Amino acid sequence: LHTQTRFAYIFSHEETGNALTFARDRAVAKWCAHRRIVWQETPQFGVVRRLRTRAGWASQWEKRMSEPIAGPPLAIRPVNAIIPGEIPAAVQLGLREDAIHDPAAQVPGEANAQATLKSFLTHRGGAYQRNISSPLTAAEGGSRLSPYLAYGNISLRTVVQNTRARVREMQENDDVQLVGTGKTSWRRALRSFESRLHWHCHFIQKLESAPRIENENFVRAFDTLRDPSPDPDRFLAWQDGRTGYPMIDAVMRCLRATGWINFRMRSMVVSFGAYDLWHHWKAPAVHLARMFIDYEPGIHYSQMQMQSGTTGISTLRIYNPTKQGLDQDPKGIFIRKWIPELSRVHDVYVHEPWKMDEGSQRAAGCVIGGDYPRPIVDHLHQVALAKQRFSLFRKRGDTKVQAAGVMEQHGSRRSGLKQVSAFRPKRATRASPIASPGLFGDM
Repeated sequence: LHTQTRFAYIFSHEETGNALTFARDRAVAKWCAHRRIVWQETPQFGVVRRLRTRAGWASQWEKRMSEPIAGPPLAIRPVNAIIPGEIPAAVQLGLREDAIHDPAAQVPGEANAQATLKSFLTHRGGAYQRNISSPLTAAEGGSRLSPYLAYGNISLRTVVQNTRARVREMQENDDVQLVGTGKTSWRRALRSFESRLHWHCHFIQKLESAPRIENENFVRAFDTLRDPSPDPDRFLAWQDGRTGYPMIDAVMRCLRATGWINFRMRSMVVSFGAYDLWHHWKAPAVHLARMFIDYEPGIHYSQMQMQSGTTGISTLRIYNPTKQGLDQDPKGIFIRKWIPELSRVHDVYVHEPWKMDEGSQRAAGCVIGGDYPRPIVDHLHQVALAKQRFSLFRKRGDTKVQAAGVMEQHGSRRSGLKQVSAFRPKRATRASPIASPGLFGDM
């Protein structure tokens, strides 16, 4: 293109991506400098390049989100150039075929992004806080904007400003039409949603400021905590939804079919891999990155490490998969949808099918150990071992020093947002948007 047109400028948005895209950006910058081409990058989120300190970061985020929304250009003059050769198809590049096949999967594009935002702010968002934890209600009650934000179909500024405008409309207009609940609940729900928009950039900023966390533990003292190579049989069982724990398996099968699952269920499957199966976060991170339609590298790797306990500044969030099933899918509706082997299992056993006697198994047409696997590990036993291992590491002096460094570089400085203390194990039961922000970009 440059040979044919002799352009003098390149315009793009700033991207906080994987090491691969970071290397690409450095190569482009070098190429531009050699040819005296101006490369102008525009921030797309509240993430700040070359940030020296987190002090004042929240005010910078607020300033960016309050700027006017840019309108579309009046016209775009095309470039008259001859492109040498055909653009290769995905299969020619060695990429696997997209596995998403569910008809309910989200459809891309700017128009769909705008429609999704509008439906959330006017019809679906009134019970946001209550609906986002369960896979039964989150698909409709969550914003579902995360894939559109990840791919740039809609800007974060647009989402923030439209959310605030809707709250103001509720405050100032007595005749505003609301669906499902009253003004107070709606305003509370949308303010909770906005808090997650702050957390969205907070986590991406971590990768921007420390690109190493894609491949290294935040706290390097944890490097010998887990073997980086997972047990292949256990990893495959987790990946394919054959662990013997129905809620884990239903989530993994749903994710494979749709590319999306709500934040609490994401946290649960990562927790199961990290503490029950004792897997290093690296292999699960790559698998989930390939699955999520809303994969955002900065959020992804920050949250993989947070849910695996290697940040040094977060509590250990250990989820009991059976309890999560009982809390979030008490009748087993979600489980039966994604695990047809359990479709006829009685409600009493659907969360713990290994407890069925032979008669119950025959009645349900499901033989445990045959049609559906037995649990591959004992949850309570594995969690006890995990806590013992972490206890030894967190007492070490180098762990404490490095954790303090992580807190200094990456800890939240926002007033009103409480940073959870390091190394304090916590049983994850309920999670507010502040204490446990959405995982991997899901909102």
